[in-house]
Amino acid sequence: MKDLIYTLPKNLHDEKSLIEILTSHPEIKFVSLIGIDLWGNDTDEKIPVSLLLEDVNDFLKKGAQTDGSSVALPGIATLNNAKLDIIPDLDCTWFIDYNWEHIDEETNLPIGTLRIPCFLRHDNVFVDSRYTLKNASNTFKSFMWDIFKTHPELLEDYKITINDIDDILITAATELEFWVKTPNDKAQVEQLSTSQVLKEQYWTRTKGPVRTALEQCIMLLEKYNLNPEMGHKEVGGVKATLDQAGSFSHVMEQLEIDWKYNDALLTADSELFIRNLVKETFRRNGLDVIFLAKPINDVAGSGEHTHISTSLKLKSGKIINLLTATKEHFLSKIGYGGLMGILKNYEIISPFVSATNDSLRRLKPGFEAPVCTVTSLGHTVDKPSRNRTILIALIRDLENPYGTRFELRSPNPHTNTYLCIATLFMSMLDGIKYAIENNKTEDQLLEELSKAPEDSADYLEKGRCYRTEKNVFEDFTEEEREKFFGQSPKTVYENLLFFDVHSDKLNTLLYNDVFTHKIVNSFRAATLSRWVTEIASRVLNDYSEEIRSMKKLHDNEKHFDTSLDEERWNEINSLRYTLMKDTLRSNSLFTQIKDAINEDKYALVSSLIVNIDENLDNLRHLYEAYSKNILNL
Repeated sequence: MKDLIYTLPKNLHDEKSLIEILTSHPEIKFVSLIGIDLWGNDTDEKIPVSLLLEDVNDFLKKGAQTDGSSVALPGIATLNNAKLDIIPDLDCTWFIDYNWEHIDEETNLPIGTLRIPCFLRHDNVFVDSRYTLKNASNTFKSFMWDIFKTHPELLEDYKITINDIDDILITAATELEFWVKTPNDKAQVEQLSTSQVLKEQYWTRTKGPVRTALEQCIMLLEKYNLNPEMGHKEVGGVKATLDQAGSFSHVMEQLEIDWKYNDALLTADSELFIRNLVKETFRRNGLDVIFLAKPINDVAGSGEHTHISTSLKLKSGKIINLLTATKEHFLSKIGYGGLMGILKNYEIISPFVSATNDSLRRLKPGFEAPVCTVTSLGHTVDKPSRNRTILIALIRDLENPYGTRFELRSPNPHTNTYLCIATLFMSMLDGIKYAIENNKTEDQLLEELSKAPEDSADYLEKGRCYRTEKNVFEDFTEEEREKFFGQSPKTVYENLLFFDVHSDKLNTLLYNDVFTHKIVNSFRAATLSRWVTEIASRVLNDYSEEIRSMKKLHDNEKHFDTSLDEERWNEINSLRYTLMKDTLRSNSLFTQIKDAINEDKYALVSSLIVNIDENLDNLRHLYEAYSKNILNL
């Protein structure tokens, strides 16, 4: 396996290099053009390498075409105008994806597919997630160049001039949390919840196939030069058991894999590739991987915290972090402005971060998942914040000023990382523009960021608090949280409504056509369609199966007093009927929500799914108490 190559950097994307590499590596038999739609789905096809080699330059220039019905671009790629061009990106890293279960007979090496990240073009306009992030990156860099030209005093603290700057870097990093389990196995929620509270799994030793798969993933990440930092157990999970053959069974564990920061676009490309690598590696070891944000009720969900930063690369090779304070402060002017921009504009960021049913179920008090638009800086400048209850954290290492960055804690494994990072940098740009063009000092920016809800401000909104050093869940009631930090959306529909309620903030994303009304409306339509389809065809079916599994149990205890059991069962049964049993006089909540979906009454669907979730949660707890009181199961 030493002969395998794993990446092709951008300096090898010319005709001569590609012909030489592909002809000397006959195990690479396919090419796949990877375009990313607005849901974050990637196209994947098997094009014989021989087709690329017939005319390399023509292939790289023209790519391929596809029918827009195969990707999520509603309102853009329509039935009467569906053609999409998939154009290769020559200015990024390409990956070779190996099928370790398909060995080439001639070379005795696994069959490889060259995955080429691409852009999707419709009517000569790029409309995909990758291009949106690339445009956001270029716009941010161009804006910062202009800022330094018009405000050269910003560079005085660094003792440099604009002529010393080689490049402006925008960097990002993500992490991947996921659940692994043996196929078809289910663990009791109470077992998982108890293990979570006792922290029995967090950073403990992995064993058996989980250990093997995790080690294989980290070793592969190193081969792909993706700089893995660690893999470890997360808080969720229960101890696996040994079967009679001595193999581990009933695996149900939550894991996390971290890797180093990189250029923002490469970070998003890498995260997409790593997800597939992780899933395939664990599958080869007999384990399923679950990337849902909240796969199990009342148990910790999976997040994908997203880190962002911006720096100067000098011609001397030195790197200067633009967020790091140049004096006795938490942040620089650029840092304060960027953070304030994200907080002020989070309503239009949120729809791109939490776009699925389970993503918002994860964002609940009690699970270290953020529910309030607020940040924490630290009690004093010399003591960095460690507050895990806020939406966006300021990460500082006093020994490493280059590491200053923002950590958004709301994303999940199904967040479209491309669009998420793009919205963050565009929002940062809005705040930086305010801070610099209004000649705000660090003291003034800190004062505004730390304002009380009733205080007016030039940029941040009255009636809102944006910074706290307290525990959001323990030191504030639910009423206080909504009063100080704003009301959190409970459903995807409520999240999408932010585009209407805060339409003025949408201009932040529309700047320089990074996002367009077409892209926003297409994303909205695609997300709304997926939301109702998941409810009608998946969520309600799963709920129905769960409700039907709740059986009357106390008839087996005829020699005992079952009056309490009878009372509890009647309450349970009443809730079961309310949820899914129609009568001549009334329809169940399930039927009501199906009717609302068929009639496109999305506001009603939103309120009904909240009602259903609350009733089902109550039903689960009632049935748990009832079943625990039964002796003769």
